[in-house]
Amino acid sequence: MGLIIPDTGLLIWMLIVFFFLLLILKKFAWKPIMQSLKEREQEIEDALQQAQKAREEIKKLEAENKKLIQKAREERQKMLAEAKETYQQIIKQAQEEAKLKADKIIEEARETIEAERHKAIEQIKETVADLSIQIAEKIIMSEISDKNKHKEFINKLINQINKN
Repeated sequence: MGLIIPDTGLLIWMLIVFFFLLLILKKFAWKPIMQSLKEREQEIEDALQQAQKAREEIKKLEAENKKLIQKAREERQKMLAEAKETYQQIIKQAQEEAKLKADKIIEEARETIEAERHKAIEQIKETVADLSIQIAEKIIMSEISDKNKHKEFINKLINQINKN
């Protein structure tokens, strides 16, 4: 039974060796191990803080990004509105210019028509005057003694004038 229940002497030596080993480990192993654990714990905590800061920075950047996108949308809408307004102004200006040109062309056409009308009236007056002179010449040249013949002749000349 010596192996199952050790002798008291062996038990004392085992305890002495255990405490001696515990002192050696405490002096040489526990401090560096504990120091390493503290350093590792500090590194983990620093990494967690940096991760938290990174998350906050990402949230800030996302918020700024959303603001920039919204601002870009607003600027796009503003530019579209300005472009539409400019388009409307150009259309309106072109319509006004076209109306002015059309009015000018119409006025020039009226003036031309009026000038042509006056010209035609002058030509008609000249023609009437020439015809009157020709009629007068024919009347004078023809020796008409009878008034009926004279009336027939005048009616004939008038009919000729009306046909022309």
